Amino acid sequence: MQGTQLNNIAGAQFRANPQYRLTLFDRLPPEQQEWLRDLRNDPDHYGVLLPAEGIGRSIKAVCRETALLFFTLQEPGPLPGYVQTLFGAEAGQEIAELVLDGVLEIAQGEAFVSGAEASALIYEAAPPPAESGVIARLSEDALRYAQTLDVDDPQMLSARLYFYNRLPVSPAWQRQFATPDAVRAFLGLNPPGSELVRRGRRWAETPLPPPYDGWLMWQARDAAREDAPCTYKLYVSPRPESLRDAFWETVDTLSDLGVSRFKIGKDVYGLLRPDKVVAYFTDFQVVEEAAHRLERALAGCPAHGVPFTAEIGGDGLLSWGMDPPRAQQALGWQERESWRLWVTNRLATALLAARAAPPPDRQPWQFAVERLALEGVDTHTWTPRTTLWQDSGGK
Repeated sequence: MQGTQLNNIAGAQFRANPQYRLTLFDRLPPEQQEWLRDLRNDPDHYGVLLPAEGIGRSIKAVCRETALLFFTLQEPGPLPGYVQTLFGAEAGQEIAELVLDGVLEIAQGEAFVSGAEASALIYEAAPPPAESGVIARLSEDALRYAQTLDVDDPQMLSARLYFYNRLPVSPAWQRQFATPDAVRAFLGLNPPGSELVRRGRRWAETPLPPPYDGWLMWQARDAAREDAPCTYKLYVSPRPESLRDAFWETVDTLSDLGVSRFKIGKDVYGLLRPDKVVAYFTDFQVVEEAAHRLERALAGCPAHGVPFTAEIGGDGLLSWGMDPPRAQQALGWQERESWRLWVTNRLATALLAARAAPPPDRQPWQFAVERLALEGVDTHTWTPRTTLWQDSGGK
């Protein structure tokens, strides 16, 4: 967790944030119920916290346990005893998250604070991090850059974080990768619809619907149905000058290991993004084996580097992530979250909260990193905890 430790706040005084009004889902206006209709699929869901008019806070969906606590703390006081019984060893973290997200407020002298303003009460002072890898430094650079932007919309700020480290589209690259057919020619691929055969494995190009049609995707002809709870992703990130050789080494490795699908950007914008080649796995041991083989095969290949992914090897060429399962995905009207989008969405929200009410002893980007660490991400290495999706719940 990047060295971040939580203070013991069990004995503090708390109150429900008076800037929110808790509303049962069934009591919402019909248009809001329609907008949030996917919440009906969550058996633990209770309702939403609606911000007071003009406050500028976001709507928050809450589960039944959070709703009970919010009602209990309408009058300031200590945490009720059932909190420890309900959450056990995780009680401190659960309450810290509710304070940092502005659902509850914690007493500071005669006042009550929440969000970034409460960070000094929530966190112990973090020790200086150990030396960072290439991708960790890229990720910090992206956060420092985002902190300076005059952007107040969380989706726009998330996009700026997500797209960080894309190369500019020069006239030369525009000519080289002008169309999907030009990309195929550059890579030495057959025309669309042709099978790709490598190491005895037959790959079929698979058309993707919008908004995912910015990729060339291949699926193995003999691929079995994938019902694994997690989807692991291996990112291969060469500089575009070295893309062709890196691509074929990757395809050969994936063919040898029986991997079922992979994709590559299909135009100049897709090939100048850092996450230009992505392979999908259901077994992390196979991810490790593929990375081990590619590390040897691509030794010396110039690396581009994918921010907010877990580095393998130390040079930024190879890294991995873990997509949220469908049960953890966003509401139906929102874009489905990949690993990196899941990360940047949460970083952007926390970064904006910290900019609006700066923490006394941290920069906004540092608050955002610490808040994400509580979600289950080692933000020094950008490695997801193996139980990340198993123990996340609706607050």
